[in-house]
Amino acid sequence: MSGDAVGPLTAVQGASISGADPIVLAAAVEEAFGYRGDVTVTTTDGRTVEGYLFDRRAPVDGQEGSMRFLLADGSRVRVGYSEVASLAFTGRDTAAGKTWENWVRRYAQQKLAGEAAGIDSDSGE
Repeated sequence: MSGDAVGPLTAVQGASISGADPIVLAAAVEEAFGYRGDVTVTTTDGRTVEGYLFDRRAPVDGQEGSMRFLLADGSRVRVGYSEVASLAFTGRDTAAGKTWENWVRRYAQQKLAGEAAGIDSDSGE
């Protein structure tokens, strides 16, 4: 792992892992599946795949695992675990900090400040 490491599996924007350890890679893929930002995979042949990881298949009974990405242009790409040289959490996690507790805190702060507070979501920025 390099940069901000993924582990004990809390995805952080900018974190990256090497694909050399299959156990670490499998755990990082699971974390990337729940990450609400783009993930960048560099393959062993030098290709770069950047997109939203929307599906993954863990290795089972000797069969290789794979991931599927939705790219910015709307196309989809499959990458096998054995093709991964590195995986990085490169996009902004659009859900970061948007927990129920944070929403309740912001709501209470707005009410105490005499501002209009509602159930509307924020702009995502």
